[in-house]
Amino acid sequence: MQSSLNILTVTEYLESENFSDIRHEYVAGQVFAMAGASEEHNLISGNIYNILRSHLRGSFCRAFMSDMKVKVKVQNADIFYYPDILVTCNLEDKERYFKTYPSLIIKVLSDSTETTDKREKRINYQMLDSLQEYVLVYQDQIKVEVYRREVSGSWSMEVLSKDDKLRLDSIGLNLTMAEIYEDVNIIRNS
Repeated sequence: MQSSLNILTVTEYLESENFSDIRHEYVAGQVFAMAGASEEHNLISGNIYNILRSHLRGSFCRAFMSDMKVKVKVQNADIFYYPDILVTCNLEDKERYFKTYPSLIIKVLSDSTETTDKREKRINYQMLDSLQEYVLVYQDQIKVEVYRREVSGSWSMEVLSKDDKLRLDSIGLNLTMAEIYEDVNIIRNS
């Protein structure tokens, strides 16, 4: 990701993003260009999205793929991230180009974004009162990390491997690793 030196207002960012061929994330006035995704990344994201979309059909929850932004407010800073998949079940979440009340966020990790996704973005996303689960899916091995908000408000973390199922309490769905990794050639064994 590369940062521009210009500080943009949220309005300027949202307007420019509508006409840009490249997606940018926005952090407190600075924009960061996003890199393209691998075949494995696309297959995993597509597999999960298709299952979620089918599962949510007929409900008031909506699933979105990588072109929908999530707005996070950290202290006084506005931040817009592009998760790979998000689900919102909040009827107040009516913005056309971004959502502010996601209940589920899923990110497929890549070498260039893994550290940011596991630290900065996880911490910032967990500040969203609506968020119930933040899921990180590895693309080079069968491994999934699930961060789940507990009843107490604290967060727990669970690591899943080949024989486990991904339990998504926020939307009442279980996914097998075979469903998540369908058609993906895994480079390393988990």
